[in-house]
Amino acid sequence: MPGKFVITKTPKGFFRFSLQAANYQTVLTSKNYSSLATCRDGVETIKKNALAPVEDQTVKNTEALKYPKYEVYFDTAGKYRYRLLASNGQNVAMAEDGYATKSGCLNGIDAISRAAVDATVDESALEQ
Repeated sequence: MPGKFVITKTPKGFFRFSLQAANYQTVLTSKNYSSLATCRDGVETIKKNALAPVEDQTVKNTEALKYPKYEVYFDTAGKYRYRLLASNGQNVAMAEDGYATKSGCLNGIDAISRAAVDATVDESALEQ
């Protein structure tokens, strides 16, 4: 079962989306966008790049992959994180929190990949 992108408007008038997995768990939250159109573009960018390969930067001599790709890396606290880079190299998503294990980090990427590809878009919250 696919996931769902839920677009909302913040109290300050920005737009943002969250990606919910089939079990309704939020697996990704976007940055703030100044317009609904650019927020929708952000959703499409995630959908388009969600199945990108993973470049593991936590091991030595890793092969640099072309964009789009996920990069798995260590943050300053020594935890695993990922970022999704679109075909133009722009960072379009990242782990909000560090993961204690690489498998946890890879599971986070997998959750985005599974949820995003055929996800629907729900803008019903904007009608309130």
